[in-house]
Amino acid sequence: MATRKEIDGSAGVPQFYGKELRFKREEAGLTLEKLVDSSFYGITYLSEIEHGHRRMPEDLAQHVDRVLGTDGFFGRRCGDVRKAKQGAHSSYFAAVVEAETRARAIAEWSGTLIPGLLQTRSYADAVIRSAHTLDTPEEVEAKIDARLHRARLFDNPKKPEYWVILHEALIRHSIIPPVEMAEQLEHIAALVRRRRVVAQILPWNGPTRALTELPLFLMDFENEPPLLYTEGSYHGQTIDDPSIVMRYRKAYDRLRAAALPPEVSLELIEKVAEEYRNGQHRS
Repeated sequence: MATRKEIDGSAGVPQFYGKELRFKREEAGLTLEKLVDSSFYGITYLSEIEHGHRRMPEDLAQHVDRVLGTDGFFGRRCGDVRKAKQGAHSSYFAAVVEAETRARAIAEWSGTLIPGLLQTRSYADAVIRSAHTLDTPEEVEAKIDARLHRARLFDNPKKPEYWVILHEALIRHSIIPPVEMAEQLEHIAALVRRRRVVAQILPWNGPTRALTELPLFLMDFENEPPLLYTEGSYHGQTIDDPSIVMRYRKAYDRLRAAALPPEVSLELIEKVAEEYRNGQHRS
C-alpha cells in the first residue's frame, strides 16, 4: 500500500487550497476516483492539485463544489491559486512552468534567444532587463531567480529528456560581454556532456521557413496528452489539441534533420566559447 503523503498547508496558497480539498473530500467519504467521476479529469490530476503541484481548472473547481456541496468555495479560490502559482513568471507562461515539472520529454527550438532553461544568470539578466525596462531591481531579481529555478529540472539525472535546437546566430551574436557569453556556452556544453541535454545547431544556411521565426516548446507526459507552447515578445499561446501539436512536431523534426548532428554541434559550441574566452570571436 502506498504511503500517505501529508500536505503542508502552510507552504503556500496552492498547498493550503489542496489540503482543504483533501479534507472536504475525505469528510464526504469520497475517494479521488469518486470525486472526479463524471468530470473530464483523472485521479492523478486531482491528487496533484491536493498536493499543491497543479492548478485546479475552473470547470473542475465547479464540479468539485457541486459534488462536495462547498457553496462555490473552490471556484472562488481558483484565481488566488493561479496568482500564487504564477509567481514571478508572466501569466501566460505560468502553466508551462508548472507542466514542465511533470514532462517526460521536452523538445525546444529557438532562433531568437537562448532558452530560459539553459540561461546563465548574466544572460537571463540581460534578457529580462531588456524586456521589462520599468521593473524595479527587486522585480528583476525575482524574475531572474524564477528563471534559474526552472533549471533545477536538470538535477534529476533521468527526467525529463531534453532536446534543443538553436540557431547558429544565438551563439555567434552575443547580447552579453564576451567572457560572460563564453560562460553561457560552456554551461550548455557542460549539460550536454553530462548527458542531460541534447543540443543541435541549425546553421546559417538552414531552412528559413516561417516556423523558424517562432520559438517552440513541446512537452510529452506519461499520462497526459502532449502540450505545445509558442510565444511572441509579450504574449504566449499554449496548445493541447493533438492534431495541431502533431503538425508542429513534424515541423520540428524537419528542423532537427536540417541541424548539425549533436556531436558536431557540441564541438561548434565549445569552439565558439573558446573564441569568446580568448577575445578572438567576431560576430
